[in-house]
Amino acid sequence: MSNQLSSGVEKALKQGQVIPAHPLALTAQRQLDERRQRALARYYIDSGAGGLAVGVHTTQFEIRDPEWDLYEPVLALAAEEMAARASDDFIRVAGVVGNTQQAVAEAELAVSLGYHAGLLSLRAFADGSIDDMITHCRAVADVIPVIGFYLQPAVGGRVLPFDFWRRFAEIDNVVAIKMAPFNRYQTLDVIRGVVEAGRVDDIVLYTGNDDNIVMDLLTAHQFMYKEQPVSARIVGGLLGHWAVWTKGAVDLLRECQNISQADGAIPQAM
Repeated sequence: MSNQLSSGVEKALKQGQVIPAHPLALTAQRQLDERRQRALARYYIDSGAGGLAVGVHTTQFEIRDPEWDLYEPVLALAAEEMAARASDDFIRVAGVVGNTQQAVAEAELAVSLGYHAGLLSLRAFADGSIDDMITHCRAVADVIPVIGFYLQPAVGGRVLPFDFWRRFAEIDNVVAIKMAPFNRYQTLDVIRGVVEAGRVDDIVLYTGNDDNIVMDLLTAHQFMYKEQPVSARIVGGLLGHWAVWTKGAVDLLRECQNISQADGAIPQAM
């Protein structure tokens, strides 16, 4: 498996997709329910989602704990269903967390299972410097294409300033960023960082802001870069919020995209 996106997956990512964050199915005895876990993956594929994120926040970060040791089994189950039922350009995203040693190991496992990109959480760097985080991100990007993840501080994330996002966007194998700070100004820090890095055509912006999905998808952002105005849009969503009523989410995204492409007035109903 290459550590670069295929042209088909890259095109699909840039078009903007519904990428649900895969939940964890457990039995009443708190064991992995393989049948229902597989059924969830099939549901997302059949609902018209354009990708699936597995081993992420909605799957529960604790699946990595030695007590449970479910990270590989959960990734493998979803990978099998996607290989059997989804198209080649269906975007397969694996959550990647921990210190650099752990994150690189998770990225290597994800690649071996056929995942296209890693959604990189920086929860392990609560007190880390920007230099430390950038070095970490580069190490993971050497293994797998990286989707940045701005996780809101209220659930274990940290504030990541504009300077971090500008430097992060300069990493060659960063392909997208999921923005979920639940804060408009912090979301703008990410977009401005991508613009200032000169990567607005290379790095795809996805919302994770459950509290602002439609506005994120309809808003055109413009910043100055080298004395020229540059526009940037959020084109899709990678959300636990879209792990339910997924067909409705697909319809909503398409409606938002049609409105954005028409470049006219936004209907009051939206």
